[in-house]
Amino acid sequence: MYYPINEIFQTIQGEGQYTGIPSIFIRLQGCPVHCSWCDTKYTWICNQKDNVSINEIINKNQSNKKWSFIHVKDILKILKKWTAKHVVISGGEPCLYDLLKITKKLEKKDYQCQIETSGIKNIICSLDTWITLSPKKNINPLYASIIRSNEIKFPICKKKDLLYVYNILSTIKDKKKRIICLQPVSQNKQALKICIEACIKNNWKLSVQLHKYIEIQ
Repeated sequence: MYYPINEIFQTIQGEGQYTGIPSIFIRLQGCPVHCSWCDTKYTWICNQKDNVSINEIINKNQSNKKWSFIHVKDILKILKKWTAKHVVISGGEPCLYDLLKITKKLEKKDYQCQIETSGIKNIICSLDTWITLSPKKNINPLYASIIRSNEIKFPICKKKDLLYVYNILSTIKDKKKRIICLQPVSQNKQALKICIEACIKNNWKLSVQLHKYIEIQ
C-alpha cells in the first residue's frame, strides 16, 4: 500500500502524553479542515504538481508542499536509519487514509504507533495504536473517533474555548480512561495561563509544544 508522504524525520515528540519521547514522524499529505492556527498548512493540498521522487522527500531539509507516494515496505527501510521506536503518523489529516496495514507492519518491527487526528474521519488502524485526538468545532461529537481516542488534546486560544472542551467531554459516556490535554495556541502567554489554571482545576495535562520552545522540528 502507498501513502502520500510529505516528510519523514526523527525528532522529540513535543506534544501530549508522549512529550519528550524520541519519535519518528511520518507526515501525510492532505487535510480538509484548514484550521487558522495550523502550523503545517503546507500539507493541506495533495496537488499533483508537487508530487516528487521518494529521494526528494527523504532528503528534504525544509518544510514545503512537496510530497511523494511511498510504499509501506520503503517506509520501513527508511525508518531503519534512526534509533527511535515510537512512530507518530501525523499530517495533514492522516485518517483520510486506511492506516491498518502500516500500523500493523510497524508493530511487527517493534515500533509503537501513535496517530494524531482531528477526528473528522473514522480511524482505521491497529488496536494497539495510541490515538491522539484534537477535535475541531466542526465535527460531530458522536464520531467513533472520540470513543477510540486514548488522549484528547484541545488547542486553547481564549477562555471561552473551555466551554467547547466541557461540551465535548460531556458527550462521552463510556468509562475508558483518557488523557485530557490543553494546549495553548502559538505559545500565547494568556492562553498558557488559562490552560494552567484549567489543568490544575480539572487534573488535566498541560501540553506546551515543547519542540517549539527548544526550537526543533
